[in-house]
Amino acid sequence: MSSPPSLPPLDFSKDKTLLRRQLQAERQSLVDRLQRAQYLQQVLRVWLVTRKETAIGAYWPIKGEFDALPALYRWSEAEPGRRIGLPVIDRETKQLRFHVWWPGCPMEEDAFGIPKPKDTESFQPEMLLVPCVGYGPGGVRLGYGGGFYDRTLAALQPRPYTVGLAYTHGWVPWLKAEPHDVPLDAILNEDGLAWHNPDSGDPAPDLKR
Repeated sequence: MSSPPSLPPLDFSKDKTLLRRQLQAERQSLVDRLQRAQYLQQVLRVWLVTRKETAIGAYWPIKGEFDALPALYRWSEAEPGRRIGLPVIDRETKQLRFHVWWPGCPMEEDAFGIPKPKDTESFQPEMLLVPCVGYGPGGVRLGYGGGFYDRTLAALQPRPYTVGLAYTHGWVPWLKAEPHDVPLDAILNEDGLAWHNPDSGDPAPDLKR
């Protein structure tokens, strides 16, 4: 993999607002992002083969995020009854509900201009695929700062298994969880399994390319 383009160094005051901007700019400027995405598609497809969940919540990719939907659609076709969901924001609770998605299903834009399923069935996912702006030790995720996933995970019972998806450039070794942060159970990048919670009770598959 080639290195991301050189950007002005971040003032390591650990200002997460600045960090988010830098990581997003780096991600969108990756000259080999398409190749990285192809590798991560392969990693995700292998990962899904190892899992037993049949209902997965995902996301519509924005700002250079990895698009997990092609791999998920192939996963859903492999066995009947598997469901993919995309998030819809509950304006009152600021939490996410997940509504069934399939290629070509009716869509509309949410308040942030992000496509969401229109009038499809909602369901509670057994697994969540979560986009990461950055990630750090222990499954810590850096998101966009809205707190939607943290509020959602705190409310869902039973809690779904959470898998972060990111490219290797997003690794931040000094990133630490804040009190409201909910660590991820696993993180995948284009090189394979970047993090796995040893307390999850699940074996860590070998996903290295």
